[in-house]
Amino acid sequence: MKVPPILDVGGVLISPEILTECFCCDYEKCKGICCVEGDAGAPVTMDEIADIEEALDTVWSDLSASAQSVIDRQGVAYADRDGDMVTSIVRGRECVFARHLTPDPSPTGEGDKDPCWLCMLERAYRNGKTHFCKPISCALYPIREKNFGNGVIGLNYHRWAVCHDAVEKGKALGLPVYQFLKEPLIRRFGQDWYNELCKVAALF
Repeated sequence: MKVPPILDVGGVLISPEILTECFCCDYEKCKGICCVEGDAGAPVTMDEIADIEEALDTVWSDLSASAQSVIDRQGVAYADRDGDMVTSIVRGRECVFARHLTPDPSPTGEGDKDPCWLCMLERAYRNGKTHFCKPISCALYPIREKNFGNGVIGLNYHRWAVCHDAVEKGKALGLPVYQFLKEPLIRRFGQDWYNELCKVAALF
């Protein structure tokens, strides 16, 4: 079956690569470098900015002094060169909510002991301290969402050199992007939409 260049799933336009390409974050190798690389912060909605501001007091002491200074000066987000709201960044690189730390130990005491870039928002959420985990744009990566206006939304698969190990791990596991991102896709579009996506994926 010939794969069309764009698929319409429940009114959302998606790139077929989301169904055909494989991906699985390999945190032990990448060390969370996606929180650092790039020239802008993570895309955020106005509702997410409000959620982040609500969680700010909880995570404030976990942030670096440089991050605190940036937030004091410009807030938790700013408009990038395209006019989109993104999380504030430090030194033109890392997200203000990223810290280079040794990961918290698992209940068994096992895990990576080397410093990694960790999201303080996500860590607070996983420790039961806040109700907000992290921007959906972070959770959905390597999918990038594009709003075309008039309610039209598109989803594209984004290739990034720093995620080479994630691509290789995904291939080894035979794990397509849409399956790897099952939870955030359901969080964003709902269970019924994801079920429809799976049905479309089964056709290829």
